[in-house]
Amino acid sequence: MPILIDQLNRQVDLLSVPKRIISIVPSQTELLFYLGLEEEIIGITKFCIHPADKVKSVEKVGGTKQLDIEKIKALKPDLIIANKEENERSQIEELINFCPVWISDIYNLADALDMIERVGALTGKGQEAKALSTQIARQFNHITIQQSNLKTAYFIWRKPYMVAGKNTFIDDILLRCGLINVFEQERYPEIDAKTLIEANPDVILLSSEPYPFKDKHITELNAIVPNAIIKLVDGEMFSWYGSRLLHSAPYFENLSSEIKPV
Repeated sequence: MPILIDQLNRQVDLLSVPKRIISIVPSQTELLFYLGLEEEIIGITKFCIHPADKVKSVEKVGGTKQLDIEKIKALKPDLIIANKEENERSQIEELINFCPVWISDIYNLADALDMIERVGALTGKGQEAKALSTQIARQFNHITIQQSNLKTAYFIWRKPYMVAGKNTFIDDILLRCGLINVFEQERYPEIDAKTLIEANPDVILLSSEPYPFKDKHITELNAIVPNAIIKLVDGEMFSWYGSRLLHSAPYFENLSSEIKPV
């Protein structure tokens, strides 16, 4: 095997192409299936829901942040695919003690495309992964969205309210949708009603995950910022950075056309 480096610049030592893979990141699980690794995937998390017809029969090893380490050991993987943000550092360090762990670290579309190609090289699917990343890049290069400069708040959680800030994959996607993130703090800051009023966003996007926002929450937030355009959005389109990106560009074009200043 060639020298393999993950996105934390760690060397991952594999003696051969892995045949027993555990993925503990939902979007990367979907990617592995897309690349044709159905036979090699022996463990996934309970949050790995795509592709729906294939994940049902795969052993579940807990949640992304609450892994069953003993079950993972018992499955005897020869590769675990993780993510710096979605998984707990302490658990990843435990896993590294008994199995090669490849860790992604993604802040923008370029990182996502890099991850796709590296995972392909890692699993013997380099050609398929390159074709996928090229197709995704082509779609985003031809996306027809005008920069609106609408100040936007992207909500990911409720009680407390949490939003996507700067230095996140979601922030990069917002820019590609022609929107400007109204919150300058990095990562995922907590906010309250007063903070939201002071930020005065033109647009509020309520994600379907990790918190499942519904129509009733539009009413709730409309009472706080009555002049904002408030929409429910598909969180997978904004935060799943694997093969799901194949569907993102058309979704964003449609969303952009729906967001109009009042």
